[in-house]
Amino acid sequence: MRLLLLTYGTEGDTRPLAALGHALMQAGHEVELLADVSTLGVARALGVPCAALAGDIRAALAADGAMRDITRNLGRLANRHTGDWLRQALDRGRGCDAVIVSGLAAFVGLSAGEALGVPVIGAMLIPITPTREFAAPFLPLTPPRAFNHGSHRLFNQLTWQLLRKATNRARAAAGLPPRKALWTEHPMLYGISPALVPQPADWPGNAHVCGQWIPPLAQAWTPDAGLLAFFDAGEPPVYVGFGSMAGFDSTRLLDAVVGAVDGRRALFSAGWSGIDTARLPGNFHLVGNVPHDWLLPRTAMAIHHGGSGTTHSTCRAGVPAIVVPFAGDQFFWGARLRAAGIMRHALRGGSITAAKLGEAIAFAETAEARENAARIGERMRHEDGLAAGVALVERYAASGR
Repeated sequence: MRLLLLTYGTEGDTRPLAALGHALMQAGHEVELLADVSTLGVARALGVPCAALAGDIRAALAADGAMRDITRNLGRLANRHTGDWLRQALDRGRGCDAVIVSGLAAFVGLSAGEALGVPVIGAMLIPITPTREFAAPFLPLTPPRAFNHGSHRLFNQLTWQLLRKATNRARAAAGLPPRKALWTEHPMLYGISPALVPQPADWPGNAHVCGQWIPPLAQAWTPDAGLLAFFDAGEPPVYVGFGSMAGFDSTRLLDAVVGAVDGRRALFSAGWSGIDTARLPGNFHLVGNVPHDWLLPRTAMAIHHGGSGTTHSTCRAGVPAIVVPFAGDQFFWGARLRAAGIMRHALRGGSITAAKLGEAIAFAETAEARENAARIGERMRHEDGLAAGVALVERYAASGR
């Protein structure tokens, strides 16, 4: 089969789709991935055919204060490029058997599938199918359980209202009728672990928790001599990295991290943060793009922003993790770690201090946190999310042809 994968977001959104695309290629299918230009490195490393969608998410997130209203800023970005994305999807999708959609480009992908007359399969990294078992993951707080199902429906409707006008303008340009309501009938595959989010009992039969989608990069990756020497020089270090987060008070965050780490051996990955790494003291060693499944098992704990991918990778490594969330679903993943006994303290990136982070580090060093992290890591290492995802894509793509 020929499959078009379409997503728009940060590296954390694109990397798992690249892994799924690679697994589909290994199963004999022809694929192409469309995503933001800044996020295609993993796809290229895996040999997954790919092309850049219009826009620049890295620049949008790096704007001063971007984190203060990230939903509106990302909405503006998506609305500005929805027409471009649909034209690109229709051009690249001619002759495909199915469209796999994710991220900010999901409504575009659903429209493209309609125009092309092929099945559309959702492939998400955050559980957005309504359930009574937990609240919408994008809430920065946990409402009473009675509001869980309604919070999903409300958030999904608000997302549709934010993107509806631009979506319908793009549909009109493509010869499609206006869309009045959300799509709800297409299958949804989730590249998340049942160890962190068990399949809700009230989900429909076409929503599936597959397990994490991990790019197979570590086997062919060679660490540099400096990194190996750092690991050999002492006890396992603390890992610190904030992924694709940018546009926040980086000075405040760096001061909190340095103060809380308090002389411990540490690795620091700057990512997109724009943090001035020249201010790091000598106990920190800088790392670039290192495969998480190689790096994290060699650490004592991880301090990160709480993106779905990094949260899964730290859990899979079996090490305690501390989530310092800034926006979006990051608060949800922090709550999942607290529910698993891996974290005790609820933190916020906008108000983080060395004292608060230091308390979280102290708990991460306890036997309780280490044992809970090791237990969940053991469960996750027995999952094969990519095999499950490939089988479901094949099933739904074939049934819709």
